[in-house]
Amino acid sequence: MGTKTIVVTRPVGQATQLIEAMRGQFQGATTQILSLPLLTIAPKASKDLGDQILEALQDADLAIFVSPNAIDCVMRLIGGGWQAISKAIVPIGVMGGSSHAALVDHGIGHEAAPTPIIFPRQNKQWDSEGLWAELQLLYPHWVGRKVVIFKGDGGRDWLADTLKDAGASVQAISVYTRTPLDIESPAWAAIGDLDMAQSLWLLTSSEAVRYLGAAIKSHLHQDLGAATALCPHINIAQAAKDVGFGRVLGCDPGDEALIAASKKWLNN
Repeated sequence: MGTKTIVVTRPVGQATQLIEAMRGQFQGATTQILSLPLLTIAPKASKDLGDQILEALQDADLAIFVSPNAIDCVMRLIGGGWQAISKAIVPIGVMGGSSHAALVDHGIGHEAAPTPIIFPRQNKQWDSEGLWAELQLLYPHWVGRKVVIFKGDGGRDWLADTLKDAGASVQAISVYTRTPLDIESPAWAAIGDLDMAQSLWLLTSSEAVRYLGAAIKSHLHQDLGAATALCPHINIAQAAKDVGFGRVLGCDPGDEALIAASKKWLNN
């Protein structure tokens, strides 16, 4: 059997830890791991945006961060501790373990009076729907509640729409942009020579999947139908099917689940 290839499509900062963990787990296997950062995360930086964030949080009942990137960007923009931003402690909602870890890295949740952090405890529920299920336990009634959502440009609006439908006042603030990988980037070179039938693509963003499909079709002329996609969410899996992946596997969210599913693919 030839060399199998795992393609990690996360942004560079998010991919590094996963790739290092995989290399540690797969020692001895005939495997190459490639990084193809389909989207680059670019933090927004301006005093006006920082002021907007501080003003929005003064009377907020809840702040939601859609990703670790959103957490890092906001903390950089406000330039201080979370509990220093308002008179009352603002609870935080996040969708998964990576975001929870990012909060801890910023000292949030470990203060003298800990900031309440709401997130789905089961990684099978690490998505907007899972967070909404937890939030309904926090506040049975949402009329008159103010929620600030920190996000990137674009992305899903399901949770914001659901909160609005429940009666909450929702203010969404974009704190970073996503830029598609330049088709002239050297990172594409290895993809053009790839044996697609021996490749597993780790896909963690529907937007990135759609860009990948367009890039493959217009420039690389590789056959996604021969490749396997690994997706931690049903929406990402559907996007993978839509762009032509021949085999689409599902797994739970989180690095541990991605590594376990990749290991299973390698052994088959």
